[in-house]
Amino acid sequence: MTETRLTEMRNPATARIDTRSTQEVVDLIQREDRRVAEAVAAEREAIARAADLVVDAFARGGRLIYVGAGTSGRLGVLDAAEMPPTYGTDPEMVQGIIAGGYAALVRAQEGAEDHPADGASAIDQREVGADDFVLGIATSGTTPYVHGALARARERGARTGFLLCTPPADELRAAHDVVIAPLVGPEVVTGSTRMKAGTATKLVLNAITTTAMIRRGKVFGNLMVDLQVTCEKLHDRGTRILMETLDVDSGRAAELLDAAGGSVKRAIVMGNLRIDRAEATRRLEAAEGLLARVLPDLDPARETPPS
Repeated sequence: MTETRLTEMRNPATARIDTRSTQEVVDLIQREDRRVAEAVAAEREAIARAADLVVDAFARGGRLIYVGAGTSGRLGVLDAAEMPPTYGTDPEMVQGIIAGGYAALVRAQEGAEDHPADGASAIDQREVGADDFVLGIATSGTTPYVHGALARARERGARTGFLLCTPPADELRAAHDVVIAPLVGPEVVTGSTRMKAGTATKLVLNAITTTAMIRRGKVFGNLMVDLQVTCEKLHDRGTRILMETLDVDSGRAAELLDAAGGSVKRAIVMGNLRIDRAEATRRLEAAEGLLARVLPDLDPARETPPS
């Protein structure tokens, strides 16, 4: 049978990689890796479309839900897990579903991906609805669990997308609101999609959620102003952001951060307008969380001397 999935084809450039030296193997891997960014860039319009779908879902009170198996599922769960500490989001806002459940995050559950009914059940358990956007991730394009989940999501009224690394069939494009297909080519080791396909997946997910969070007002200039200071590293970052944006010393920045309940964005409003926490909260809510609307004259790009 002829293999039509790009992710499962043999790579002629690495056909004798097992006979190469260590340096030659590394060079071959890196040569192939350089193809990934170009393949992702070629999907820029589809990635932007997906980001718009996410922004619209959030605006309606909906969620972004990733569904995948194996490496694809793990990367979706990872991206979802990084949203609350980075952007201060509710953990329910971005979710990752992986075939095989939590155990599959740390130990392969290969058979779990073969059952479309399990994917559909996972969608039912999360009560997916018309306000949600569900993005299936299956680099081969064929994972039954993912297809089952997306079919049920559409039945429940959600908008859906598909991310794969092989040329999509016309039927796939017709079935979903967006299809993203970075064609990274056959893997260095045949079928090992944790490599180029996995890297492409991470780049795409980063672009989608980062763009959506920027559009939602989670970033001011290029500063991460909606982070929550839940650890020493984030407290230090929040303090430095306040020092830069408000031109205050570290002591004053720490006072503002404490008074704002750990919210950097709220602390910026309090410090700039000299108002209390409740009033800063009210103004941010009225501006839908967009700091640039609350403080149109504050320039986040102003140059500051190095610390």
